[in-house]
Amino acid sequence: MMKIIETISELGHVSPGCVLTIGNFDGVHLGHREIVAVAGQTAREKGAELVAMTFEPHPVAALYPERAPGVLTPLRLKEHLLGRCAVDLLIVLKADRELLGLSPEDFVSRFLVENIRPSLVVEGSDFNFGAARAGSVETLVKFGAENGFAVRVIDPRKIKLSTGQSVRVSSTMIRYMLESGHVADACAALGRPYLLLGDVVSGRGIGRKLGFPTLNMKMPRQVIPAEGVYAGFVKVGDGTDGVLASKDKFRAVYSIGQARTYGEDFPLLIEAHLLDGQVDGAPGTCMAMDFIERIRSQHKFNSPEELSRQIAQDCDTAERILST
Repeated sequence: MMKIIETISELGHVSPGCVLTIGNFDGVHLGHREIVAVAGQTAREKGAELVAMTFEPHPVAALYPERAPGVLTPLRLKEHLLGRCAVDLLIVLKADRELLGLSPEDFVSRFLVENIRPSLVVEGSDFNFGAARAGSVETLVKFGAENGFAVRVIDPRKIKLSTGQSVRVSSTMIRYMLESGHVADACAALGRPYLLLGDVVSGRGIGRKLGFPTLNMKMPRQVIPAEGVYAGFVKVGDGTDGVLASKDKFRAVYSIGQARTYGEDFPLLIEAHLLDGQVDGAPGTCMAMDFIERIRSQHKFNSPEELSRQIAQDCDTAERILST
């Protein structure tokens, strides 16, 4: 089971000679997972501990809140995913101005040399660290040679999109995919469906009146895919840990939009209609939505009856998507 350290005073618990990787790991996407996999393989060969270091919140959010990137994986989800990658120990550092103001040399001295004492650091080729992101992998290699640890650099991971275009996987690219509704491409880049995690809230009962009752999600602090209708799988449970531990998932049709058929004053709604009819039999305080494929964009319908017919078609489409 992965251990988690959240204070600098606990760094003495790290085993000297560990294999370390440092990053934001937002999304824990294919590029992140390849770095962690290489680090893990080397750690097993050495009989060493695999240690990952991350930051909370994202450094940009700490320094420039107005420019903060959208979050793909809240901390608890990030911890869960890194644990599944066989990380032995996760260090979560509070990203504040003091930490982010350290020069690259001071960062290495304070954390790597004085406390963690790794034998190897594994990073992607675009890794930067220290104040103003002044340190690069070349800087890290130099510091490693001077301080007794090796550095291994992993080339960027590339995938082919549904358009046939080959692109480098990055958290920034995945945010763009989701915000433009391309959830299948985001799935390819993540190596898993995008997961939206939030509390269950009461809806306005519109879906039930139409014959399609829904589970409704409180607005999460994550990147929300573009308005539209999607096919996916839902899990429910008591709290975040309960959802993440659940083995049961339900086929679903999602609607992200403002219900304009009923007027223009609705807030953005995140709704899931379970295809197998277990809305009342799926209690829980929290829900997770895996996004598999976009079905269509949102439309304003002339009547509730017209909307109901379209939802029935959406359900048929989702059945086909989720049965393959």
